[in-house]
Amino acid sequence: MDETGLRTLLEDLPVSWWEADGQLRVSDSGGGAFSDAPTARRFFDAMREEFAEARCTPETGHGQVRFEKRVFEVTWSLADAACRDRFRGLAVDVGAPADTTRRYDALADLSPAAAFIRDLDGRYLWTNHAYAHLYGTTPAEVVGKHLEDFDPPADAAQFLALDREIVSHGRPLRHTLTYHRSDGTSGYAVGHRFPVIEGPQTCVAGIYVDITGYMRALDQLREAEENLDALRDHSGLPCALISTGGRIRQASAAAAELLQMRRSDLVGKRAHSVLAPAPELHVLHRRWNDLIARRHRRIETSAVIIDARGRHRRARLHLTATGRTSTRAANVWVVVTHEGFAHEPHPPLTPAQIRILALLAEGRSNGEIATSLRLSRQTVDYHLGRLRHLLGAATRPALVARAYVLGILAPQSWPPRSATATHPLSST
Repeated sequence: MDETGLRTLLEDLPVSWWEADGQLRVSDSGGGAFSDAPTARRFFDAMREEFAEARCTPETGHGQVRFEKRVFEVTWSLADAACRDRFRGLAVDVGAPADTTRRYDALADLSPAAAFIRDLDGRYLWTNHAYAHLYGTTPAEVVGKHLEDFDPPADAAQFLALDREIVSHGRPLRHTLTYHRSDGTSGYAVGHRFPVIEGPQTCVAGIYVDITGYMRALDQLREAEENLDALRDHSGLPCALISTGGRIRQASAAAAELLQMRRSDLVGKRAHSVLAPAPELHVLHRRWNDLIARRHRRIETSAVIIDARGRHRRARLHLTATGRTSTRAANVWVVVTHEGFAHEPHPPLTPAQIRILALLAEGRSNGEIATSLRLSRQTVDYHLGRLRHLLGAATRPALVARAYVLGILAPQSWPPRSATATHPLSST
């Protein structure tokens, strides 16, 4: 078979042949191992680099070369008898490497994480689609090019220095990096970079997950928390964040002032420790459980709070559940919108006495009160005398004023009514 026939035969076989001079410059090539000339040129470049690393010459060149998940048996010592400074070589495709299961790129090729392999000069030897997508291109357009072709000079220098540091230390490194996207915005990625052996040289591989969206969400969360902190601390409203277990997790300066204690002492306390026993407390407890179970999103109620001096004060409370699940809240925000004057605790009043105070504040006479409540005039007179003694008020106007100051009557309601609205004789 003549040389022309041999070349024709090799065009249908998984081999690559070439002719080169003493400086390893290819002058002619062929074979059916590669479907296009650019791929063949990349193979020759990779082969020359591996032989140079191994300090092989054309006369001694023989061995295996890995290229794009294929292994080639290379013989580069076929001297041309007619010309001593010209050499012929042959590379035979022998298939996938025996250790494919251990190959990094075989594992990461279809991974949604961005992965690459490049040499210590910053030249890409392999990337997966996710990595190429970061730069708006394909793996074929990345392989063979250098860092500077895709990243700004400062970024490329930083990445290359990190590559060399990893190889010099010989161990993997996990880190978060910032990169510049093609649209001019900054991106963030987290992952590992580690040394790998590619033929005769040590290279660097990396696999990263893009966390740009996650980092932006964190920034938005921090901004929301800062806004909430500013609102909590500068609104002037007493408010607190209470866990589902009833422990105070956060408190505003106004809440600490209301309870006459330092904020650092208030945070961590049990919420029930600042509530006085009152007829409506059991109702508050039941509605709290409804709030935690997400049967209600928010509730409005009242309670009597106790400050550090032991003084009582009726307050209007707005409670809102917060949390991630639809079946159980994580925390409850409590905001005090109205508060009575602080006072020493007084003996509890009966429902009839509270109803008498409400009618008295409405301007009713003793006889009208007796008729409305279906009581005798003597019974009403007795209750009024008892109320003057319990509340320390000598006159009817003073009795009404004390009822409002002590939070017995709701300050924003007409006709007058109980502040708790839990007694059966209270007006609704």
